[in-house]
Amino acid sequence: MLASSALLLTPLGASAEVEEDTLRIGYQKYGTLILLKARGTLEPQLAEQGFDVKWIEFPAGPQLLEGLNVGSVDFGTTGETPPIFAQAAGADLVYVANESPAPKGEAILVKADSPIQSVADLKGKRVALNKGSNVHYLLVRALEEANLSIRDIKPVYIKPGDARTAFDRGDVDAWVIWDPYQADAEIAGARSLRDGEGLVDNHQIYLASRPFAERYPGIVNEVIDSLAELDAWAKDHPREVVDILHKETGISKESLRLAVDRYAYGATRITPRIGAAQQTIADVFYELNLIPREINIDSVLWQSPASVARNAQ
Repeated sequence: MLASSALLLTPLGASAEVEEDTLRIGYQKYGTLILLKARGTLEPQLAEQGFDVKWIEFPAGPQLLEGLNVGSVDFGTTGETPPIFAQAAGADLVYVANESPAPKGEAILVKADSPIQSVADLKGKRVALNKGSNVHYLLVRALEEANLSIRDIKPVYIKPGDARTAFDRGDVDAWVIWDPYQADAEIAGARSLRDGEGLVDNHQIYLASRPFAERYPGIVNEVIDSLAELDAWAKDHPREVVDILHKETGISKESLRLAVDRYAYGATRITPRIGAAQQTIADVFYELNLIPREINIDSVLWQSPASVARNAQ
């Protein structure tokens, strides 16, 4: 969310492989998947079906999807943009589910004393972001709103941890980032120049390798159901969510409370509406030469056996 992301612009030449009887889940330091890992409820459910669960942490979405592309991950979650870059690079993935929109959970930040007062003031400035992450599209849309394009700024493509250091040192003029990094920077004094409200949806999207989803659709459906159940619990237990995330990430509870307040829970199976929204993003990125070829999102929307049965009725 995500060096490594640049590799996504060219096919890696490795086909995804399915590891027998193991579900390898890629996760990041936020969102419902890390809660699922911490609560440990998925493992006994899948153990009844003879499946182990292996959790693999990634710094952001593009790196996670690189793992899926080379066959080291079966299932994971990212923001809206990483799967577009990955599909354009030839990753054999499918969209299986998504969370509700959380547009305030990503923003363009500047220092509190920065002379930059509007997005229009970013012209010619150094703006840090993780290439191919969800905030890449936020930046494109925010610049468009200010009658600028990404060609009018100086993008600095850098991972979140390094970006925070560069931002604090003043090596960049602005930073486009998502929660909980966004909240942590704001608590430390950063100022939000523009968040996603009215510009982007900022869905979290769950993805699987196509080989795994086709071979084990029941496992994928069970994970989605577990996420939906956990979301229903998390929505009503924000204090417990903050406690879990603090233990798992080490981020301050003050920052996490702000981030959790902006998160939108509600995992549902993927729909054509989400596909259409993703197609819009993909088309914009192709027009800007940010991805090397046009892609068709409909071709990667997963139809689980349950969904197919419902559609036939």
